[in-house]
Amino acid sequence: MGFESSHGRVMPVHNLCDYFRTSIDDVIAQQGIELDAHATHYVVNMMTLFSRSEELYEDDGETYGLKPLALMLADACDAPTPDQRNQILQRIGDIALFISGFFVESLANKAVDIDYFVHMGVNAYGSLSEEVRRTFRGRAFADVYRELAINFHVLTDVLHEVRDGACPDSDANLLRTYEIWRKTGSRRAESILRRQGVVPLAGTKGPWH
Repeated sequence: MGFESSHGRVMPVHNLCDYFRTSIDDVIAQQGIELDAHATHYVVNMMTLFSRSEELYEDDGETYGLKPLALMLADACDAPTPDQRNQILQRIGDIALFISGFFVESLANKAVDIDYFVHMGVNAYGSLSEEVRRTFRGRAFADVYRELAINFHVLTDVLHEVRDGACPDSDANLLRTYEIWRKTGSRRAESILRRQGVVPLAGTKGPWH
């Protein structure tokens, strides 16, 4: 089993779940971040699940790929049962976190960027927390989804760090890092910019500040 790094190198990994758990725990410890252990465990399991393409992409017999989040949200609104609605909300949150945390470069020059994915993810997890809290079985997960919503931006920074493992090494990457900071206010992106000698202007802060 292997995992492709952001530099295109394939690193041998014997157990993806252990790899993600160790990598995420290391970043959290290094940066002194406070995150609920149940939430980080959820993210580790989500990352491991989505490492299998059949779990990430949808196949309806005609098309294969990621369904747009807006269409998934419409499906949630039209869901015939609360359980089906909650399943869709969970998938929206998971995909939004996975893409904005691990594949943010794929959003460059697209119609929607990371700020859209963050918005959709935060709202999906937040709504899911309120929905499942109404049921006896769901109460155990309500606080986890709430933690994911509140710390969505922190988790995307953690996943960026896990993926990259190093500072940007080109002007193009630096420009993309600035764009991410401008749209989201990512503290990690700001730190990278400052280490590269770029001082973000206070008047252009993103929504997380």
